[in-house]
Amino acid sequence: PRVELAWAMKAHQHAQVYFNLISSVDPKFLKLTKVDDQIYSEFRRTFRDLKIDVLDPEDLKSEAAKEKWRPFCLGFEGLVEDFNYGTLLRLDCHKDYTEENTIFG
Repeated sequence: PRVELAWAMKAHQHAQVYFNLISSVDPKFLKLTKVDDQIYSEFRRTFRDLKIDVLDPEDLKSEAAKEKWRPFCLGFEGLVEDFNYGTLLRLDCHKDYTEENTIFG
């Protein structure tokens, strides 16, 4: 529980910074890491059928999902700082960050 709480606190801090960034810069010009394109390509290859506009928590937290996410994240060890930290995600991208629309993954 303490580790997850620490991750949630770090994720909240990152979410605030990233939200400010994506709110002030056109996302097509925004690079959060040097390997953004590599991350996106690998994400699309690994999670080809994942619906990203409205997320299903089972696609993130089920045991089967964790078996796919774990190696995906580990693939960026040494390339991305905090590669294995959790993040806050909106379940429905068309809605704001609210307690009901946010999941820690």
